[in-house]
Amino acid sequence: MTTIGIIGAGQIGAQLARISTDAGYDVVLSNSRGPETLADLVAEIEARPSRQGSIRAATATEAGEAGEVVVVTVPLKNLADVPVEPLAGKTVIDTNNYYPERDGHIAELDEETTTTAEMAQRHLPTSTVVKAFNHIYSEHLTSKRTATGTEHRRALVIAGDDADAKAWVAGYIDAIGFDTFDVGPLAEGWRIQRDTPGYGPEFDVEQLREATAQAKRYRDM
Repeated sequence: MTTIGIIGAGQIGAQLARISTDAGYDVVLSNSRGPETLADLVAEIEARPSRQGSIRAATATEAGEAGEVVVVTVPLKNLADVPVEPLAGKTVIDTNNYYPERDGHIAELDEETTTTAEMAQRHLPTSTVVKAFNHIYSEHLTSKRTATGTEHRRALVIAGDDADAKAWVAGYIDAIGFDTFDVGPLAEGWRIQRDTPGYGPEFDVEQLREATAQAKRYRDM
């Protein structure tokens, strides 16, 4: 089974560690404060009766090296701290959103000349970035997952420039409990950013299709 490296053990990272190990993936989890600070979380995940995969704590570099696929789930303001070389040649799942009150104002995002996922791809030029997990409340990752084929199953948007990478991420999302709606290339990731119709609600594929089609740029709101 694939090893998932997770860089960032906040709300999204911790929940992904839980449900990924439930689905049989091995997880190497990291944060900015050091592996020793993750001991309680690792112990909690190891004790889960639903766990099928392994879990261990590591540094961000080690998580990047160990992961066959790597999730980057750090505040946008800390994107520059994500190690580049360990992620080379790998699919990287970017979960980020832009919150000026947290990240400070970033001119190119304020001007809407790029997106957060494109910024991640620029920082990781030798990786293949796929946008995912940025429009679901973290607790819903565990509480709203359902089996494949469930009627009106909760769906999550992905965006990316590489079809093979997106196909892998879609399969992973299915394995952890959700359907997928592909909104297109990274440049279209703005359609599921904060304040858009699809950001937050529990939508299935068809509802997400409609919501992302209705999304407007901030300048047009």
